[in-house]
Amino acid sequence: MANIAPFTALRPQAQFARQVASPPYDVLNSKEAKSEARGNPYSFLHITKSEIDLPEGTDIHTKEVYEKAKDNLQAFIQREVLFTENKPCYYIYRLTMNEKSQTGLVCVSSVDDYEDGIIKKHEFTRPEKEQDRINHITTTGAQTGNVFLAYKNVDELDAVIAKWQKEKSPVYDFVTDDKISHTIWIVTDDKVIENITKTFSDKVKATYIADGHHRAASAAKVRLSAAGDSDGASWFLTTLFPASQLYIMDYNRVVKDLNGLTTKDFIEKVKESFDIIANGTEAVSPKQLHDFGMYIGGEWYTLTAKKGTYPYDPIGILDVTILQNNLLDKILSIQDPRTDKRIDFVGGIRGLQELEKRVNSGEMKVAFSLYPVSIQQLFDIADSGNVMPPKSTWFEPKLRDGLLTHLIK
Repeated sequence: MANIAPFTALRPQAQFARQVASPPYDVLNSKEAKSEARGNPYSFLHITKSEIDLPEGTDIHTKEVYEKAKDNLQAFIQREVLFTENKPCYYIYRLTMNEKSQTGLVCVSSVDDYEDGIIKKHEFTRPEKEQDRINHITTTGAQTGNVFLAYKNVDELDAVIAKWQKEKSPVYDFVTDDKISHTIWIVTDDKVIENITKTFSDKVKATYIADGHHRAASAAKVRLSAAGDSDGASWFLTTLFPASQLYIMDYNRVVKDLNGLTTKDFIEKVKESFDIIANGTEAVSPKQLHDFGMYIGGEWYTLTAKKGTYPYDPIGILDVTILQNNLLDKILSIQDPRTDKRIDFVGGIRGLQELEKRVNSGEMKVAFSLYPVSIQQLFDIADSGNVMPPKSTWFEPKLRDGLLTHLIK
């Protein structure tokens, strides 16, 4: 059963919360982060993307970057922008986007649960991305990135969380520039805290990583290292959402070249496994499973996977698998999308115009839009012990970094 615990959060003073709250470190590149933080000395990006405070062109994986993150974190504490809670608490975090809300419980989850498979995974991780977070955690002594977990709904937990929200006032309540509302309550009552901990232990058999595989893997490896001697390293920062509230968006692909093929020859090869309809300049957002959009040469096409070209097992039937096996690998020779530098991934929140932009700029040659994976598909695959192809799910809205940080030493 799932083991969670309250924690003593490092968090901003209420008057600084909106300015501190920053997009997750892994959704912005260095240039975007620098632009986002410009004119805002309180942005948590100074900690999670600290290269923005170093000379342009600095290698983001150098020791200098991690030391700068540590220095900036200490400066935030010394300036009393951030302070440490006076006792371990749970936190309720509500996100509202386009009038749709989802409410999660911010806590720490057991590294043992991660190692023992109670926290279930559905993606492989990349060693270099793990090492980046390991270096960041060990240097700063803090888990600044939140792991987004899902669990199958438990009525008792829903009731406790809803009651606290109704009866108590939030400590933070603001809207960010992307029009997403962030509201946080602190659960301070010891009896309620004990009830939540016990209910999770009794009722929740497993949790599922929705977003944050690298953050979870790095936290587990920090615990094994010399830097993980403290009790804090046995736990890692998580926010748990009931499955019924989650919204998964499409996670799309862009590719740099056609593997030596002309556009005409490439399309002919695509026809071997897909039915194709030309859509002209009208962007294609797939409306059902096994349909795909393809943008190439300033034109959009609808692709429909032909029956018999894919298996019906939990992995094989996924659209990300169908596209990978029947097109990216078969035609473009992209065998491992985790490591192949010819492919990149674009979260659905950026819209289809981002796909057009990447291709029209000449940076990429072709783009593909996909139908989103369902939360049930994610659960089924994780329960089976299998993994999805990389970059299969994009969850929105995103939790903001900086509002609740877990110190491990």
